[in-house]
Amino acid sequence: MSDAETKSFFRPGKLLLLFLLGALVYVVALVVLVPAGWVWQQASGRVQLPPQVQVQQVSGKLWDGAAGVVIAGYPVRVDWALGWPSIGGMTLPVNVRLDTSRSSLDGALTLGWPLSAELDASGHVGVAEFRDLIRKSGGAMIEGDVTIERLQLAWEDNRVTRADGLARWPGGRVTWPMGAQTGSADFPPMQANLDTVQGGVELKIAEQGGDGPAAQANLLWNGMMEIRVYKRMVDLAGQPWSDSASPDDVVFRVRQPLIPGGL
Repeated sequence: MSDAETKSFFRPGKLLLLFLLGALVYVVALVVLVPAGWVWQQASGRVQLPPQVQVQQVSGKLWDGAAGVVIAGYPVRVDWALGWPSIGGMTLPVNVRLDTSRSSLDGALTLGWPLSAELDASGHVGVAEFRDLIRKSGGAMIEGDVTIERLQLAWEDNRVTRADGLARWPGGRVTWPMGAQTGSADFPPMQANLDTVQGGVELKIAEQGGDGPAAQANLLWNGMMEIRVYKRMVDLAGQPWSDSASPDDVVFRVRQPLIPGGL
């Protein structure tokens, strides 16, 4: 009888498998342990942010970190936590949270290859913290918080391809500029619906359970904002108007940059 042929433990296939396993462990350890601030320091010179956005501080790890950002003069804290990527779907899930002094947004962000993203979030907006911005734009000021029940966005090819959202306000006092004076009225509960339209996204504001929009804002890809106010809003405010006008008639229309001085 002859001795069985002794097989080498380090065969080429096993060596390749060990190499790939080691590379995977290295990459995972790098993502988990590398400081997020160091990554941003290396990448910041290659990232072009809008002039209204400044990243001031980045902390934590790349896998689970936070950043202090200023957007149009408002400080925002951004927290993120990466999930396990889907190799088959070429996607990376990320839990994100945005906090300002009185507002927050919490949701799930899915990043896709090569350049796509989807966001599903909810939160609330403390309107009072944006009082100065609202006054500069000549808008109406409302009391209390707005609850964002649903915000779904899809981004691809450098633009928003889908927008869907619902926000509610419980009602209360509303004030607005009237020349050198200020008008005010008590409004019923209102809601805002966000949708995708040609050239941008559309936000319709209406009384909860009402028959039609009281106001409408279109945010266009060119950075402009178009606002329409209908007679229905005048009726809700209890202001006098022509009896011949219908609730669907436009009584006010304006077009301006979304961020004053930004264009």
